[in-house]
Amino acid sequence: MTPEQIAALPYRPCVGVVLLNADGLVFAGQRADMATPAWQMPQGGVDKGEKPETAAYRELLEETGVDAGHVTLIGQTADWLYYDLPAEVVPNRWGGKYRGQKQMWFLMRLEAEDRVIDLCHKDVEFSDWRWISAAELLDVIVPFKRGIYTQVLKEFALC
Repeated sequence: MTPEQIAALPYRPCVGVVLLNADGLVFAGQRADMATPAWQMPQGGVDKGEKPETAAYRELLEETGVDAGHVTLIGQTADWLYYDLPAEVVPNRWGGKYRGQKQMWFLMRLEAEDRVIDLCHKDVEFSDWRWISAAELLDVIVPFKRGIYTQVLKEFALC
């Protein structure tokens, strides 16, 4: 795809969840579809007609097994945040229909024990998980998402 074709594409509506534990550490999952280290927070698309907050709870449950009764919602980003995919990724991701994502992020605190986390609950997005500091998360995230993760963590005053 040419740069002009990519620039004409829309952004995919998406939500993300910053899940904190009682110590203020952030949930990070190793992407199951990547052989190299690629850690990220739970995130996923917003279904047609779905509210972002509803999508955030759904994605959190599908990817981690953590349901709404296990968390407290602390906040959300003031507006949508955007990121572009690398040009070489665009044709292969989401059928080449999107240039990147617009994301609404939600800050939640886990109120249950770690044993509620089940990476095989529904969608196997992650092959492993751990609690890490916000600064460490920025070091292990895939480079093209570092900018949006920095925005999110700053907005939630986590870094």
